[in-house]
Amino acid sequence: MPGIIGKKLGMSQIIQDDGRVIPVTFVRCEPNTVTQVKTQEKDGYPAIVLGFDAYKNPSKNIKFKTLKEFRVEKAEDYKVGQAVDLGALKEVKEVTITGVSKGKGFQGVVKRYGFAGGPASHGSHFHREPGSIGCRAKPGRVRKGRKLPGHMGTDTITLKNRPVIVFEPSRHVLGIKGAIPGANNGYVYIKF
Repeated sequence: MPGIIGKKLGMSQIIQDDGRVIPVTFVRCEPNTVTQVKTQEKDGYPAIVLGFDAYKNPSKNIKFKTLKEFRVEKAEDYKVGQAVDLGALKEVKEVTITGVSKGKGFQGVVKRYGFAGGPASHGSHFHREPGSIGCRAKPGRVRKGRKLPGHMGTDTITLKNRPVIVFEPSRHVLGIKGAIPGANNGYVYIKF
C-alpha cells in the first residue's frame, strides 16, 4: 500500500524513560475507500484513488470530502469499494507527509520574510516598510521576484522521512514526530 489519507488531530508530547521529551503530532487515519483503479492499459500508469471522510448525505457523484491518487505497482491487487486501513503501515518506520499550511492572509514584509524594518521611535517614518524596491532609469521597473507584501500561507508542504512514534491501528491513530503542516482537523496525505 503506497499511502493513506488522514486528518490532523493536534500535537502532544511523549516523555521517554530517560527523560527526553519528544513532540508528536497525532493523525486519525480512518479506513480509506478505493474509489477508482487506474491501470497501465487504460490510463497509462497503475494507480488507485482513495476517498476519505464520507458525506452523511452523498450526492450521486460526490461521496467523499477529499480524494487522493496514489501510484501503485500492481493495480490488479485493488478493487473499487475496498477498505484501506493502517494495517499496511505495520513495518514502516518513516513516512512522507503532505499538507496545506495555515493561511495567514495578506501580510507585510516583516512577517512574511523577516525584514528588520527601521527605528521604532524618534520621528522615524520608516517602521515596517520594505525600503527601496527598484533600480534607477535602467531597467526603470521593479524586477520580478522582489520580496514585497502579499498573500502568505496555504502552501502545499511536504515533509520527508518523518519517524513514526505512535502506531495504534485499533484506534486508527498515528503519531508522527514533530510538527506537520496544516490546522487541526485538516487533511494530510501520508506516503510510505
